[in-house]
Amino acid sequence: MSLLSRCAAGALLVFPLCAVSPARAQDNGEAPLLHAMFQDHAVLQRSQPIRVWGRARPGAEVSVAFAGKRARGRAGGDGQWQAQLPALKAGGPYQLIVSTGGGATQIVGDVLVGDVWLCSGQSNMELQVKRTLNSRAEIADADHDSIRLLKVGQKESVVPREDFALPVQWQKTTPENVPEFSAACYYFARELQKTVGVPMGLVNASWGGSRIEAWLSAEALRKVGGYDDALDVLKQYAVEPVAAAASWGGIWTKWWRGQPGAAPGDEPWRADYAPGEGWRAAPRGLGPWEGWGVPELAGFNGMLWYRTTFKLTAAQAAQEAVLALGTVDEIDMTWVNGRGVGSAYIGEKREYPLPRGLLKAGDNTLVVNALDTYASGGITGPASSRALRFADGSSVPLDSGWRYRIVPPAAGVPPLAPWLSASGKTTLYNGMIAPLGRYGFRGALWYQGESNTGESAAYRGLLRAYREDLRTRFGPDLPLLIVQLANYGAAPTRPAESGWAQLREVQRQVAAEDARTGLAVTIDIGDRYDIHPANKQELGRRLARAARHVVYGEKLPPSGSVPLAARREGEAVVVSFGDVSGDLIAYGADGPIGFELCGREAGSCRYADAEIRGNQIVLRAPLPTPATRVRYGWADSPVVTLFDGAGLPAGPFEIPVP
Repeated sequence: MSLLSRCAAGALLVFPLCAVSPARAQDNGEAPLLHAMFQDHAVLQRSQPIRVWGRARPGAEVSVAFAGKRARGRAGGDGQWQAQLPALKAGGPYQLIVSTGGGATQIVGDVLVGDVWLCSGQSNMELQVKRTLNSRAEIADADHDSIRLLKVGQKESVVPREDFALPVQWQKTTPENVPEFSAACYYFARELQKTVGVPMGLVNASWGGSRIEAWLSAEALRKVGGYDDALDVLKQYAVEPVAAAASWGGIWTKWWRGQPGAAPGDEPWRADYAPGEGWRAAPRGLGPWEGWGVPELAGFNGMLWYRTTFKLTAAQAAQEAVLALGTVDEIDMTWVNGRGVGSAYIGEKREYPLPRGLLKAGDNTLVVNALDTYASGGITGPASSRALRFADGSSVPLDSGWRYRIVPPAAGVPPLAPWLSASGKTTLYNGMIAPLGRYGFRGALWYQGESNTGESAAYRGLLRAYREDLRTRFGPDLPLLIVQLANYGAAPTRPAESGWAQLREVQRQVAAEDARTGLAVTIDIGDRYDIHPANKQELGRRLARAARHVVYGEKLPPSGSVPLAARREGEAVVVSFGDVSGDLIAYGADGPIGFELCGREAGSCRYADAEIRGNQIVLRAPLPTPATRVRYGWADSPVVTLFDGAGLPAGPFEIPVP
């Protein structure tokens, strides 16, 4: 009898030799029965019913056996089936055996039961173990059989996917597997296992530079409000991308016309537009604008207009054509002869099909608006990558004759095309979260916000919607652990407004309003010179501490001291703190640094002298009128020195003074 036959016959036995790979589990050449989440080395969520699903022949009855338990399901007309096993305690390894009445069988081995975590966000969640402090030793010591890793491939989608676009694989934590995995996620699980001694499964779905809107479902965004136009265009893009590009061009145009100072007729994408004052010749070959030798562009982050013309013969204009732009950093909006033809994010191909009838014999115009928010920017690829390519194999180069104009910063950030990968609407939810199905999770970790700074008012509703979106899919009580943005940028020399501080305050408030949400404060472990701080070990410890309180019910302060209220005491203001471990402590001075007293108006804040009095801070500052607000750590990269006996910092905040 073959190994596969013996495994199928002993479906209810825990049989170690049955841990064969999915590729060898079927002997009839059919596709796997199980969804890709169910593979060798997987972790299934303990203490809740276990959903299992996949595909089989339509109408087939499917039997599932796992750890002495059985369940059945039947494939529908589309081949999809699902079954539910009863809740189990932590343990394993086990075999998961699935078979049909038609003889198809799949066996997955070395499956553990424990706690499974979804780790998502942008680059600071994506940042790998190999890029953290003491990474060589950390990698060499990463030998934890009970921590399993699964990284979701980075692939967006304009519609929700049932399966992953890129292969995924559960892996054991070894020195070979851990270097490329999320450091925040891994260090969290490693720390948590010190007090929660069960297997941990980690699912990393993150994408550097991503905005929160990309991680929400269409249903969630429509509930937030204000996204209907973008979602309607995205729906159109799924079936008619060329027409959708033109529709988006109309929305972009409406935004531009509504900007302060937008002069009538100042519409560079129009074919009849005549570039005038402010337009300059761009260097041949283009490249990053920081290297053009133009002082205004040496450190410029913002938008540039690019414009050029090209001549076509009647035979060329009559053909189908594709516009290739090469590389643009970060986001372009592109027009040909006044019609929007495409927009893409950094790293994506700029190959835009042009509809018949758009091109014409003689002069044609090509206009690109390029948005850059970090590091190098502009049309950066080699000149050879920019061309108009025709159906007959010929092409027209687009490597010369470019002119440019700087867009004043007051214009703000334009609307971003909804189909963009990391900056779109629903694109990462569709491509990286929807394929997870309804897999069982113990909780979710969220480290994102850098790409949404400056939009704190909108972020409040979006973060709440993200939390509810996760709970709609994975369970109504799913805990969420939010990483508050770390310090980054130049240290302040005077009180000022800060988009980073405002977004941190939203994160604090959204976490505080929900008992199943925790906050990890990181205002002291960032790097003012690097938006990607390397001390992810301490972040993991703080996330684990928050989980111990929020998820496992331990009676300990979850994330350091928090402000309770402010009151007047003569000419002073007194702030009371809760969740203090031991005593409040000021590092490096007699009193803590980082407090401000403010009036009602913007620009009215003054640094305050602060004195510790038990679990209170007494503040004094020379204001012309009585203070109405207290701020702490209110800067992109504030200097803050208030801690407690557990070594945890007080997080940034703003509270009123009644």
